[in-house]
Amino acid sequence: MKRKVGVRFKAVGKIYDFECGAFVLEKGSTVIVETEHGLGFGIVVTIPVAYEKDTVGPPLKKVCRTASEEDFRQRDKDIALEEESYYFCNEKIRELGLEMNLFSVESTFNSSKLTFFFTAEGRVDFRELVKILVKQYRIRIEMRQVGIRNQAKMAGGLGKCGREICCSSYLSKFEPVSIRMAKSQGLALNPTKISGLCGRLMCCLTFENDTYLDLKKRAPKIGKTVLVEGKEGKVARHNVICNRIAVRFEDGTEIEKRVDEVEIC
Repeated sequence: MKRKVGVRFKAVGKIYDFECGAFVLEKGSTVIVETEHGLGFGIVVTIPVAYEKDTVGPPLKKVCRTASEEDFRQRDKDIALEEESYYFCNEKIRELGLEMNLFSVESTFNSSKLTFFFTAEGRVDFRELVKILVKQYRIRIEMRQVGIRNQAKMAGGLGKCGREICCSSYLSKFEPVSIRMAKSQGLALNPTKISGLCGRLMCCLTFENDTYLDLKKRAPKIGKTVLVEGKEGKVARHNVICNRIAVRFEDGTEIEKRVDEVEIC
């Protein structure tokens, strides 16, 4: 039976499965693998496990070898090329007057291709820029326009919590986030408070959303008439984390009680 192993090419990138053959690999092992664009330098993130060949999907590509000192030196050359080409491309963008924001450059292993990642408001005619880059580096050049969330993930930074933003520290993919999640958690609908570095709704709104929805099911809805200590009032607010609700009476006074201390009328 064949064995497969999970490999990442970026710190928090997608995990890809590769057939590892007889290689003895552990988490953190560096390997050279076959990819659609040639050889790739990756890090093992899941230990080898046995699997049965899928008759529907394409066969897994293979782990070629564990990374050698020469492979590490080549990777250092790739990183140096990425840095040098980033500054060169930015200089040419200014000279050509292109309205685009270049924020990252990635090189394939063995420096056979450079991919330039950028954001822009609309479509950008970068044909002249590509000609300059091809003439300068004599390798394949790809210009890739991505969304603002992807820029934040690749560039990194600190969030409002003071920690590294979730998308660049451990999230491997983006989950849908909606303003309804902020409402269900009782957050102030102030864009500056519920938006991340990317300017979009914070990914962390999804983390506790299911918990809030579950706790709210146990409490009477806002506006519902309830009986508290023999007096009728209406639910004004929820404090679901503490399992409490605020009840407002007809005279304008309010009282906060646990959910099990009130009776729904």
